[in-house]
Amino acid sequence: MDRVSSASNIFPTGRDDITGQFGLIWQVLKEPLIVPALKLLVVVCLGMSIMLFIERVYMGIVIVFVKLFGKNPNKMYKWEPMKDDIEVGNSAYPMVLVQIPMYNEKEVYQLSIGAACGLSWPSDRIIIQVLDDSTDPAIKSLVELECQRWASKGINIKYEIRDNRKGYKAGALKEGMKHSYVKQCDYVAIFDADFQPEPNYLWRTIPFLVHNPEIALVQARWKFVNSDECLMTRMQEMSLDYHFTVEQEVGSATYAFFGFNGTAGVWRISAVNEAGGWKDRTTVEDMDLAVRASLKGWKFVYVGDLKVKNELPSTFKAYRYQQHRWSCGPANLFKKMAIEIVKNKKVSLWKKCYVIYSFFFVRKIVAHIVTFVFYCVVLPSTVLVPEVSVPKWGAVYIPSIVTLLNAVGTPRSLHLMVFWILFENVMSLHRTKATFIGLLEIGRVNEWVVTEKLGDALKGKLPAKATKKPRIRIRERLHFLELCAGAYLFFCGCYDFAFGKNRYYIFLFLQSIAFFIAGFGYIGTFVPNS
Repeated sequence: MDRVSSASNIFPTGRDDITGQFGLIWQVLKEPLIVPALKLLVVVCLGMSIMLFIERVYMGIVIVFVKLFGKNPNKMYKWEPMKDDIEVGNSAYPMVLVQIPMYNEKEVYQLSIGAACGLSWPSDRIIIQVLDDSTDPAIKSLVELECQRWASKGINIKYEIRDNRKGYKAGALKEGMKHSYVKQCDYVAIFDADFQPEPNYLWRTIPFLVHNPEIALVQARWKFVNSDECLMTRMQEMSLDYHFTVEQEVGSATYAFFGFNGTAGVWRISAVNEAGGWKDRTTVEDMDLAVRASLKGWKFVYVGDLKVKNELPSTFKAYRYQQHRWSCGPANLFKKMAIEIVKNKKVSLWKKCYVIYSFFFVRKIVAHIVTFVFYCVVLPSTVLVPEVSVPKWGAVYIPSIVTLLNAVGTPRSLHLMVFWILFENVMSLHRTKATFIGLLEIGRVNEWVVTEKLGDALKGKLPAKATKKPRIRIRERLHFLELCAGAYLFFCGCYDFAFGKNRYYIFLFLQSIAFFIAGFGYIGTFVPNS
């Protein structure tokens, strides 16, 4: 018996051996490597948090002044309604091109084409150009038939296709500008396939361009028709409302610069040409053109009270692809254009600083990285390494103020703020990954996946399928990265609850649940397989 006992002491069980080895490795690495590295990360993250905090407070102060002193576009620039001229007739109105780029948009093509054809403007002074890159022959036929239907009603509509998808949206827009009939146009309005402008859209925007030769772009706000479809679309509405209510408004009012949203805007064609036209070097061709035009000295106007209806992605898969493109593209563009912006001599130093630091570095890079690295990696790690602590102002006060400032854009959703925080932290995983891909120009840096639009398709499918259980493919619904992040946060929460003194476990448990929900695919609208 003693021999067996002594043998078990000399040769411990496999599980104890592995646990002991792991503990030994942890103790060996902890003091010389892990603690200093974590302390450094805390300092870096606190620095980025302060940068983001100052940016948000600054924009909050500016937007208050803009609202108080009525610094709206109509007062900053000359705006007069277009008037008839009996002598010259309709030629007094500028020629307008309306471009609608689309790709396999079966569910929404009729909405966008119908809305564009319904724009109020002299019929002989407007051209509707449908740029169809669809690869599905059936959808191509449907779009072409729709164009023919409107043409039979007297609408000047052109159906244009290419034999390839080179450059994706940028390539389609670039090819569209090469047609001979475009040479007679002064301005070009662009609407994505799910956008539905009101009939008076051109009457509201074109006068800015006609009466102010220094203006290159007039951008309208987005209005989300499906924001109440699910909790995920409500979360998106909160993020995008801040972008439009604050970021775009502040950029327009103070620097006459902001990022073109890629749709619901009208460009002066001469400004587009002077800036070098559409380029497909990144996945944010809209932002690329805006920055280049701004460096040529052109000004932009944002009209916040002019809204264009559109659709938010309601499936998690579609939203992840969209956020990858929106995060990777700006980071990649920043890398490509930073030196060019610094060397530019046509714009003021102040404006260059704003574009490089505020527009690109803080909003497009720092905001993504600090959200994930600080709140989902560093803060939980301090639970396991009590030698490293985060001051309360960095862990609680700054994020609370930043969150409140972000929530200003959507007062109706203030009660959803906790859900919004958790959701944004989940999405920051993909945004951070995409940001590094863009900066390093690796992997999926030029990946372009068109955001899926459901239109009324889901509403039409659900009643028919109500009696039948939809087929669920587990592999499609599982998301490995979210599950790993959720497991790590849950482990840190358990450790903090059992041994820690920080009391972060409430946040850690809630955040881990959010990651698990996303990881198992129970977020957004579920579209049944047909």
